[in-house]
Formats: sequence, structure tokens, C-alpha cells
Amino acid sequence: MTNPIKRGWHFLQIPGPSNTPERIRRAMNKPTLDHRGPEFGQLTKSILRRLQQVFRTNGPVVIYPSSGTGAWEAAMMNLFNPGDTLLAFETGHFANVWKKVAERLNLNVDWVRGDWRSGVDAQQVLDKLNADKAKHIKGVMVVHNETSNGVTSNVKAVREALQQAGHAALLLVDVVSSLCTMDFRQDDWGVDVAICASQKGLMLPPGLGFNALSQRAVEEAQKIWTVQSYWRWDRILEMNKTGYFPYTPASSLFYGLDEALDMLLEEGMEQVIARHHRLAEVCRRAALHWGLENQCLNTNEYSDSTTALRLPDGFDSNELRRIILDNYDMSLGKGLGQLNGRVFRIGHLGDFNELMLMATLAGVEMGLTKMGVPFQKGGVQSAMDLLSST
Repeated sequence: MTNPIKRGWHFLQIPGPSNTPERIRRAMNKPTLDHRGPEFGQLTKSILRRLQQVFRTNGPVVIYPSSGTGAWEAAMMNLFNPGDTLLAFETGHFANVWKKVAERLNLNVDWVRGDWRSGVDAQQVLDKLNADKAKHIKGVMVVHNETSNGVTSNVKAVREALQQAGHAALLLVDVVSSLCTMDFRQDDWGVDVAICASQKGLMLPPGLGFNALSQRAVEEAQKIWTVQSYWRWDRILEMNKTGYFPYTPASSLFYGLDEALDMLLEEGMEQVIARHHRLAEVCRRAALHWGLENQCLNTNEYSDSTTALRLPDGFDSNELRRIILDNYDMSLGKGLGQLNGRVFRIGHLGDFNELMLMATLAGVEMGLTKMGVPFQKGGVQSAMDLLSST
């Protein structure tokens, strides 16, 4: 039996990588640029200025040719010595990943267990810091938005807990899936390092990692004695003054990043965030009508980039994803870690609009029907009703 011929385009509705818009794809389709020439230096300086607007910071932003994991390792390598202690919270799969990265770097992790359905509890942060009389904790690690389960954490409240405790620990925040999809204000919220990557709200292919730095983070990095080379901020920041890098940068992705920043700032960051929130609310309206349980327990912690939905007992979410992919050519996110087979994830981020959302929800509803999952039909109509009234 031959595979059926598929027409139209594939719907990539995973929580990242997100769809790369045509403008960005065209921008990257340029001849390779001399990364030591004057044109590249001007491009880099323009990109770094606009990245500050996106992170909402006056501090420097470091760009690596890396994934988000590389950007996390860079932040840890620059700020901590082996044996230092970090406070971290089990909010989902990616919090677990960063814990393992820290442990491989011989850092001690004071690990606060969680249920994978709730964000960081600021009271727990305060209690942990107040109990740390000897000030062993050097950093607090938080995932702003967990794409594994659609749960967000209140970063501002975590900073307030640090201030209330009078603790000097640095605040490191994963914004890989929240930057350009949800409200994030680095300077206002007192974030020392914001860790990001290119493939989600920035709408690029994978390949760029970011560390956005506070002045204190830059100063603290000068005190670190651990051996490092590639990840060092000081060498990069020094060369960035003239627009260059101490290594070969991912220059084609810089073309795409330049275009992505243009697109975001043309729309306006407040409008970008509002668009994501509106479409996420519509997605959640459909899920509520279907009667599917949201993996996130608290409505004030719902993610505006990802919705993770639980299937009833006895139904495998991976089988639902397979049915939808085979029949409707749409990819949905799988359950990660302990959620494997339990949830499926809808990505509604990046270059995304109302009709794309409606097609996504229709694909889900048809897949639920074909699989025989018990649910209340009409979620798509409920979503359309909300869209047309807002």
C-alpha cells in the first residue's frame, strides 16, 4: 500500500520549534556574510539594541550559536563555581533538565519537589531563603513558562521573596517559551539572567541561544574561578562593542533574527503579548467545552504559548497524536517525562492567527472523534463564538 499523497501544508502546532514565517525564511536566504566585515558588525549592533527592547532590559544580551540548553549551561558556567548551591523547583520537564545540567557541572541543587501542575510558590522561595542562614544558596532557578505542561510561574513574586528575605542569591529565569509570547520585564522584575532560544516566540529555526544580563550578573561573573572558554561572557561582551564575536557566529540566523525583531517591533510588544493571550484564551475555551482537563491546575498560571490537555483514563495521548498526524497532517506536542502518553500539547505561539487556531482546534476535535474519546462536541464552535465576540 502506498502512502497517500498529502496536499496543502503541514500544521506544526507543537510548542516549539514554532512556524517560521515567510519573511524570515526569505531573509535567511542571502549569501553568507563576512562575519569580520563592516556590514556584519553593523548588523550585530542593531540586533543587540533591539533585543534589549524585547527582553525589556538596559543590560547586555549575549548571543550563542546554541540551543536553550547551551544558553543555560553558559549562565551557570559564568556565575557559579563547582560546589555552589542553587535553589530550584520541580515545575515540569524543563526544570528537571536544568537541574541535571547543574548537577553535571558539579553544582549542588536544593530541589523543591512539585506536582507538574503548579508554578513556583513564592512562599516556598521565602521559606527556603529565610532558612539559609549561612547564605549557601548562590542562585535561584525558575522556569517562567513550562511548555511541558502549560504552567507559568510568577517571576515578579519570586524576586519579591528574595527582597523580603534580604538574600543576595542571583535570579536566573528560563524565558525560552515566554519571551515574545507572554509579559516578561527583565529589569522591572529584577532578573539577573534571562535564558532564551530562537525557536519559539522569536519565530526562528533552532540554533541561537541568549543570555540577557543584569549589571550585577556581569560583575559577579568576574569572580568565578572555574575553567571555561567558549561560554565566557567577558570575551563576547568586549568584542560585541564593535559588533563581532570571538567565535564564528551563526550569520545566516542573524539575518532571520534581524527580520524577526523588525516584525515584533512593527506589531508592538504589547500587541504581541495581547494576541497570544487572546488566542490562548480561545484555545482554553474549546478545551473547557470538550470537557478535557487542563494539566495546569491554577487559572492564573495558564500558559499563553502552550495548552497541555489530559485525556481520560485508558486513552493514550500518543495514539491521538498519531491519528491526527496520519489523517490531518498536523503535529501536536507529546507528553514529556512523566506526562508521556497522558497529555497532548497544543502550541499557539509565534507566527499564529485566528484561522490557524481554528484549523488546529478542528483537527483536535476530529481526532478525538476518530479515536473514540468521550468528550462534548462543539468546542470549535464555542471557540468561534468567543473569537467573534472579542
